Order: sequence, then C-alpha cells, then structure tokens
Amino acid sequence: MEYDYSNIHCQHFFRYDFPVAKNQFREAVATNVVKILRDERKRRGVSMNQVAERSGLSQGMISLVEHDLRNPTLDTLLRIADALELDLSKVIKRASKIARTKT
Repeated sequence: MEYDYSNIHCQHFFRYDFPVAKNQFREAVATNVVKILRDERKRRGVSMNQVAERSGLSQGMISLVEHDLRNPTLDTLLRIADALELDLSKVIKRASKIARTKT
C-alpha cells in the first residue's frame, strides 16, 4: 500500500502563555538602553575611543550605536556596558521603567 503525502497540509498554532511586548515598547527600551549607556559614558568623561579600546569594538561601531544608526546586538551592549563597568541588566531595568512612563 502506497500513500500520497503531497496534498497533506499541516497547520500549527502557537499560544504564548506570557504577554508579548508591543513593538513600540521594545523599541523604546532599546533606545533608552543606548541613551543610558551614552549618558553614562559622557558623565564619566570617557571618550568613544576609550570605550572602543576597552570593549574590543571599533570607534565607528560605538558612534553608530550611540547615534541610533545601528541596532546593537546583545554582545555589543554587553561589551559597551562592561567597558563602562556597568551591569547591563540594571541598565535594561532602568530603560524599561523609562519606557513604561513614556508609552
């Protein structure tokens, strides 16, 4: 007995048991994370070149991230935070609080 499986269609339904953040909120958090890192860098008197050197990233990448021209990866954010001796989880928490008040 031979079966023809070419016409079988499968449908998958996914259900999230947790609320999915709206795009606007996620974007606001991401923007605020970068702003906090930039403001901390300036407050501490650290140049982009120094952050680049400490993080192993290029000065150009630091500039692109700070000017919101690149969407940084988690690794990039971790490197920048580490170069500034900041705990990225605390930065994200702070950015989330700011985003909640503005969205």
